[in-house]
Amino acid sequence: MLGAIAGDMIGSVYEARPIKKKNFPLFHPACRFTDDSVLTISVAGAILEDKDYRRWVLEIGRRYPYAGYGGSFIRWLQAESPEPYGSWGNGSAMRASPVGFAFDDMETVAAEAARSAEISHDHPEGIKGAQAAAVAVFAARTFRDKTIVKDEIQRRFGYDLNRSLARIRPGYRFEVSCQKSVPEAIIAFLESDSYEDAVRNAVSLGGDADTQACIAGGIAEAYYGGVPADVVREVKNRLTPDLWEIVKRFYAGCRMKMEPD
Repeated sequence: MLGAIAGDMIGSVYEARPIKKKNFPLFHPACRFTDDSVLTISVAGAILEDKDYRRWVLEIGRRYPYAGYGGSFIRWLQAESPEPYGSWGNGSAMRASPVGFAFDDMETVAAEAARSAEISHDHPEGIKGAQAAAVAVFAARTFRDKTIVKDEIQRRFGYDLNRSLARIRPGYRFEVSCQKSVPEAIIAFLESDSYEDAVRNAVSLGGDADTQACIAGGIAEAYYGGVPADVVREVKNRLTPDLWEIVKRFYAGCRMKMEPD
């Protein structure tokens, strides 16, 4: 989960100013946590307590009203009695990484990812995007084999992961749909050789940088066995104490280490 949060922070400065290169400062002075981190931590809180994803997303999301939510989601967040609104946006996938870390079999991961998505993003593509992100995390940490991750995602969700970043990058633009951003984020992980490289790959696509780096970063953490200690420190320094406390509890509850194997 720290890998997802760090990816969000690293990509945050490039969401509105996309770049097509991997050579950039990993943590720009303006890096900050956005809605990706807030909602990822909300899902983690729900898993720790009662699995009531709706309650936790509303409670923590409303605590941070200026985190950068999309227009439809902020209306949902502010509604008196929010109902799912048929979204296929990648907001469902960006918050799903804790599911892939917390549960111990793939079918449960897929089912819980769907539950975490459908509170707001109940379009089939929105649910599929969340499931793909969570299943990729689970497969990466369980098998530590990129071929298995790739084959499992393609088989279950029909995403085309046979494209290269070099082919995707030139014509790729800002895209918020699950179907046109989640596969690209997974490819950014598949072509990586380290956690940092996965995040740089995702940002370099020039798309929805914070969200794609969040998704790729969560999978990369699972595969590479953690994130570097200096990245953990950067995350801690940028999160508020209440959010950091949930992160710490999640890692303790899931018996996960905060630093690499």
